[in-house]
Amino acid sequence: MKIREISEDMEYKILSPYAAHSRESKGRTRDEEKCDIRTDYQRDRDRIIHCKAFRRLSHKTQVFISPEGDHYRTRLTHTLEVAQISKTIARALRLNEDLTEAIALGHDLGHTPFGHSGEEVLNRLLKDGFRHSVQSLRVVDVIENNGLGLNLTWEVRDGILNHSTSGNPGTLEGKIVQLADKIAYVNHDIDDAIRGKVLTNDDIPKDLRRILGETHSKRINTMVKDIIENSMGKDSISMSREIYDATYSLRDFLFKKVYIGSKAKSEEAKAKKVVEQLFYYFCENVDDMPDEFIELTHEYGKERAVADYIAGMTDKYAITKYKEIFLPSPWEDKNF
Repeated sequence: MKIREISEDMEYKILSPYAAHSRESKGRTRDEEKCDIRTDYQRDRDRIIHCKAFRRLSHKTQVFISPEGDHYRTRLTHTLEVAQISKTIARALRLNEDLTEAIALGHDLGHTPFGHSGEEVLNRLLKDGFRHSVQSLRVVDVIENNGLGLNLTWEVRDGILNHSTSGNPGTLEGKIVQLADKIAYVNHDIDDAIRGKVLTNDDIPKDLRRILGETHSKRINTMVKDIIENSMGKDSISMSREIYDATYSLRDFLFKKVYIGSKAKSEEAKAKKVVEQLFYYFCENVDDMPDEFIELTHEYGKERAVADYIAGMTDKYAITKYKEIFLPSPWEDKNF
C-alpha cells in the first residue's frame, strides 16, 4: 500500500464526518497520476509554496506602503498568519488541515502591488473589474507554470476564489480560511498601526477591549476559541453573535482610523498613480511585457494580460519599472 493511501485511510479514522476527505476530492481540471506519498491536498499545498507568485508575496504591501522598519507585515507574513490561525481551528474541529493550509497559502496570490490601493486602480480601469480573489484563482489556473497553471483540486480552487467576505466556500475548510483571514488582518493591522504610532492600544474602544481582550494575542485567542466552541460537531463554521459583532466593530474602527486618511495611507495616491500609468503604458506598448504575458494577450485580450502583469509585480518592481519608463536616466559625458 502506498503512503498516500495510508494517509487517506487515516483521514477517515481521525477526521470529522464534516471534513473534506482528500480521497473524495472533486478532482483536478486535468487528470494526472497521483503522488505515491502525498495526498492531493498536500500536493496542492506544496505546489503553491513552490510557485513564483508565492515568493513575490514577501515584497508586496499589506497596509503600510514603503514602511520604515523591518517588522511591518507584508502580504507573505499575512498569508502565513492566516495559515497558522486556520490550521489551529481546523485541527481543533478535526477538519482537513492540509486542505485548510493549501487554501490559506494560496488565497492572496493575486494581490496587486501596494495592497488594496493597486486593486482599486485595476478594478476601475478594467471593463470587467478586478478582484484579488478572482485574480488569485487566475494565478493558479492560468498564469503560473508558464501558462499551464498549477492544476489544483476543486476544493482548493473553490476556497481561494471564495475567501472574501462575499464568497460562499463549498467546504468547511474554506469557511475557516474566510474567517481566519479577517481575524489575521484585523489584529495584525492594529499591531502595525500601533507600531507606526498611528494608534495606541488605548484608542481601541473600551467595550471592544473588554469583549475581545486587552492585547493582540488575547484578541486572537478570543476569536479563535469562539469559532471552535461555536462550530464543534456542526456542519458550519461560525462565531457567536457577541464576538462576531465585536470583531466587525473592530474592523470598522480600523477603516475609520487606519485604512482611510491616516499616515499609513499617506503614499496611497502616489502608489495608485504608479499602477495607473503602468497600465496605460503597457496597453500601448504590449511588446515591452515579458513573453509569457504577450502570449496571454492572444487569448484574453490586451487589457486583461496587462492587468495580469501588473498584478504580479512587487511594490519595488512596480516602482523600478515606473522610474525606468517615465523618469529620465542620468547620463555621463565621457569627454571630460
